[in-house]
Amino acid sequence: MDLHHATIHTFTTKPWSIDQCIDGYARHGFGGISVWRDTVAGQDLGRVRKKIADAGLQGVSLVRGGFFTGATVEARQAAIMENRKAIEEAEALGLPMIVLVCGATLGQTPSDNFLQIEQGIEEILPYAEAAGIKLAVEPLHPMYAGDRSAVCSLRDANDMVERLRHPLLGVAVDVFHVWWELDLQEQIDRCADEGNLFAFHVCDFKPDMEHVLLDRGLPGEGVANVGIIDGWVRDAGFDGTTEVEIFSNKYWAGDQDEFLKKIAHSIRELRNPYSD
Repeated sequence: MDLHHATIHTFTTKPWSIDQCIDGYARHGFGGISVWRDTVAGQDLGRVRKKIADAGLQGVSLVRGGFFTGATVEARQAAIMENRKAIEEAEALGLPMIVLVCGATLGQTPSDNFLQIEQGIEEILPYAEAAGIKLAVEPLHPMYAGDRSAVCSLRDANDMVERLRHPLLGVAVDVFHVWWELDLQEQIDRCADEGNLFAFHVCDFKPDMEHVLLDRGLPGEGVANVGIIDGWVRDAGFDGTTEVEIFSNKYWAGDQDEFLKKIAHSIRELRNPYSD
């Protein structure tokens, strides 16, 4: 893979400031950046937008919106307001898309959480439409179903997005979360055929992970068959950037420039969709 067609999430290099991220990604030859809201909290977003453009990076997405569920009407309405704020931030940063980690509230049934997610997305879609910002639902691995997201498979994400049906609503496929699905290739094809495959994220799933959230691997370090899934995504017609999103206490403890070199090496073996 040509690194110019790869994007790094700023949470991947968590120890770095937004300025270090922009300078570092450009220095290592990556073509894009997906900005986590945490990384730009308190920043002048207009300045950050200009710095991204001046560095020659493609701004891909803002991460993250969502977390729509709540035990009370007040909590759910607060989530809507927070998502409206995220839309404003994406617009200010010149980022065309927001990734949605949809939420789950302890004590609620999965179906209650799922319904609240659908209702929340429906409520923010008019604001996204006014700003011209895409929304990408990211299904999470079922181990997060109780407290992070009730959307736990690509099939469920496809069902939801097809029911809500809006040109600005689609899906973010993250290998870490969906690699295990027996009908994954079929669901990737379905997502792409419907025009809903908005984003593709890579890292690897380590069966011996030390932390269920913060011990993800470089592609090739785990069991997720990242290259095979990359092939399915590309065969389905996806021509967007490959986004690297790795949460790792181990790699955060080290030199981030060396980490980016390891990332570059790990993804060069993925098929280059632009080589044909």
